[in-house]
Amino acid sequence: MVMHVIEKDPSDERGTLLAFVEAQRGGLRRALLGLTDEQAGQRPSASELSLGGLVKHAAEVEQIWVRMAQGREPDTKREQSTWGDSFRLTDGETVAGVLAFWERVTAETEEFIRSVPSLEDTFPLPAAPWFPADSRVSMRWLLLHLVEEFGRHAGHADIVRESLDGKTAFELVALASGDEEV
Repeated sequence: MVMHVIEKDPSDERGTLLAFVEAQRGGLRRALLGLTDEQAGQRPSASELSLGGLVKHAAEVEQIWVRMAQGREPDTKREQSTWGDSFRLTDGETVAGVLAFWERVTAETEEFIRSVPSLEDTFPLPAAPWFPADSRVSMRWLLLHLVEEFGRHAGHADIVRESLDGKTAFELVALASGDEEV
């Protein structure tokens, strides 16, 4: 049961960074293994977080950042009144639908990052109280930010899943790989 990101080519920084992003995505996706939509929507702790909501949020956030780097709008624009909807499955949404959306976003991220001339290329951050005025960040920063974002939420997902049915991240890795032993 390999748990480490393996660097396939030390000279391929993009590939290595994309592999770390995918490893953290995997932690979030695995937290949903074997659950129904109803279970994925449950909030078994004092937190408002559910597994379906965490995965939906991660997919939306990834698209927001990649589209920002591309100078394009995301499919879903959030504002203060709808921000909470990015953390829960709303009417008609399913885990399968959210995962399919994230798969499309993932492909867009991969294609975009592979196509930019340099990881040192930058894009502007929007005017917001939480960003310094007139700030720019690099494509490398974008990928590292996704690792940070998904890593934080994969940890949340571990706790939520274990609270639901006792399954740990190691058990889910084994389940996903077809390995019966943890």
